[in-house]
Amino acid sequence: MTDALPDDLGYTAEHEWVRIDGATATIGITDYAAQQLGDIVYLDLPDDGADVSSGAVVGEIESTKSVGELFSPLDGTVVEKNAAAEGAPEVVNADPYGEGWLLKVRFAQLPTLLTAAEYAALIGR
Repeated sequence: MTDALPDDLGYTAEHEWVRIDGATATIGITDYAAQQLGDIVYLDLPDDGADVSSGAVVGEIESTKSVGELFSPLDGTVVEKNAAAEGAPEVVNADPYGEGWLLKVRFAQLPTLLTAAEYAALIGR
């Protein structure tokens, strides 16, 4: 498990990370969440063009241990889902902050996100 959290990301209390690039947010789950879930075996992500709402369930993450929900950290429209990760969900465990991203969402207003230090405190690191 990686102890260092990337400082260039925002985080949510639901264990998602957000990388902002202009008006598009790339969203994934944190390494902590991936480790808690165990080996991820299935992803169900919303299709391109789907509208998402902050705090709402937008997908499902199934592991060998449990089924978890993916929450949207912001309001917007999905511009791309990571189809490669849907086909090979283990990439989320292997590279949660890189190739294991889940969604790209175009948004109008950025919500308040946790810093890496705040998220680290939340998970007890």
